[in-house]
Amino acid sequence: MSLKSPSILVVDDEPDICANLRDILSEFGYRVDTATSGAEALKLLAHNRYDVALLDLKMPEMNGVDLYREIKRRSSSTVGLIISAYASTSSAAEALELGAWRILSKPVDAGLVMSCIDEAVSQPLVMVVDDDQELCASLWDALHSQGIRVELAHELAHASRILIDPDFQAAIVDLKFPQGDGLQFCGEMREKYPQLKTILITGYPHDLEERREDRLVDATCFKPFDMVELIDMLRRLTGKMQLSGEGR
Repeated sequence: MSLKSPSILVVDDEPDICANLRDILSEFGYRVDTATSGAEALKLLAHNRYDVALLDLKMPEMNGVDLYREIKRRSSSTVGLIISAYASTSSAAEALELGAWRILSKPVDAGLVMSCIDEAVSQPLVMVVDDDQELCASLWDALHSQGIRVELAHELAHASRILIDPDFQAAIVDLKFPQGDGLQFCGEMREKYPQLKTILITGYPHDLEERREDRLVDATCFKPFDMVELIDMLRRLTGKMQLSGEGR
C-alpha cells in the first residue's frame, strides 16, 4: 500500500450506503469523499485526485459506466470499482471493457471492498506523457492489463503538476512536443525526483545523435516499439513492479 493514506471516492445515489462506507473506510485510515450523483462526483474530481473510485452501477441521470468513463478521461490512474446488484448485466460487462477493475456485488461486503482497495493501490503507478492520444490509449490498455495504474498527460506542464505525487515509480516521456522538450523535462524530473525512473520514447533517433540523453533518462525506446519489450523495460528499471506475463 502507498505510504500516504489512499484517497477514495464513493458514489451511490443511496445516502445511507455512502455514509456507511465512509464511516467504515475512514475508520481504517482511508481518506474518503462521497457523492450521491455523477454530477456531484465530478465536482469533487475537479479539485481532488483519487486512488480509487467506488461507483454504484445503476444511478439516475449518470450511471456508473458513464461516470467511470468521465473519471478515466480526467484522472486515468484512478482505479474503478463498480458496485452493483446486477453484476451479470451488459452494463457491468461494458464497465469492465472500459477498464474498470472489479465488479463488486451488493449488498456490499466491507471486508472485500477494503481488500480490493488495498490491492488496487499497491499496483505500480506510471505516468505516460505524449501528445499522441491514440498511442497513450494503447499504452494505458497494455499497462492496465498488467496490473499497472497509468496516468496520462498530453502536455509537459500537465505532467509536471501531477508528478508531485510521490507514488509514481516511472514516467514514459515522448521526446517531441509542440511546446517543450521531452529530454529536458526528464532531466528536470530527475533533479526533483531522483527516485523516479524515466524512459524516453521517440520516432526520431537522429535527433538524439548530438545530445547526451544517458545522464537524463534511464532508458530510451524507439518507435514503433514492441509493447512487451517496453513493459519488460519498466519491470527491470523499477525492480519492484509485479508484472504478470499473462495479464489480467
